[in-house]
Amino acid sequence: MREVLAQAAFQLFLERGFERTTVDDIVARAGVGRRSFFRYFPSKEDVVFPDHERCLAEMTEFLAAVDDSDPVGAVCDAARIVLRMYAADPEFSVQRYRLTREVPGLRTYELSVVRRYEQTLAGHLRGRFGADGDGELRAEVIAASVVAAHNNGLRLWLRSGGAGDPEAAVDHALDLVRGVWERPAGPSPALGEPALPAAGQSGITAGPGSSEVIVMVASKGTPMWRVVQQIEAAVGEG
Repeated sequence: MREVLAQAAFQLFLERGFERTTVDDIVARAGVGRRSFFRYFPSKEDVVFPDHERCLAEMTEFLAAVDDSDPVGAVCDAARIVLRMYAADPEFSVQRYRLTREVPGLRTYELSVVRRYEQTLAGHLRGRFGADGDGELRAEVIAASVVAAHNNGLRLWLRSGGAGDPEAAVDHALDLVRGVWERPAGPSPALGEPALPAAGQSGITAGPGSSEVIVMVASKGTPMWRVVQQIEAAVGEG
C-alpha cells in the first residue's frame, strides 16, 4: 500500500505539481480512503520520501552489528546503504530529486532527513571515540564529512538523470574521507606551536617537525564541503 500511495502521489505531482495536489487527490487516484493514507504517511511531504524510515532502520541495524576495528570505514559502508536505496529505483529517485529542487518545502524536509542519517553516523562514532572532548568533535566532523561526500557523488548521478554507475562517484568521494580521517588523531596543540588563524578566518597548519599532523580551523558558517576540500588540498600538498 505504501508503494501504491507513493506511485499515485508522484503521478499527480508530475501532472499537477506538488502544491496543487491534495491528499484527497492522492487517495482518489490510489482508490483508497484518507485513513489508509495517514496510516502510512503523516503528511503529504512524507509520501515523497517513502523509503527513508526503512533505510534509516537498516543503517542503524548495520552499525549495531559491525566490529570496532574500522569505525570510519563502517560509517562509509553505512552511507552506501542510502546509495543502494536510491540506485534500486533510478527513475523514481531522479523524479524525486527534480521535485525537491522545485519545491522549497520539500528541500527543507529532505535536509531534516539527511540530518537524521548524520546523527545516526555520529552516534555510532561517539560510541567508538568517546562522547567527551575531541571524541565528540571528531565523531560529528567525520559524520558530516561522510554525508557531504556521499551526497556529492549521489547528486552527480541524479543530475545526470540516473545515467551510469552511481557507486563510482560515491566510492571516490568516500575514499577521500577515509584517506583523511583514518589517520591516527594527533595530539592537541600545545603552547609554542604555530599560531592558528584568528577567529572568523580559516586555514590549515602543520604541526612542528611533522607532516602527519594537520590542524584545520574554520569559521562556524564554513560549508562542510569547503572544509573537506581544504583538508584534501593540504594532505595532497604534504
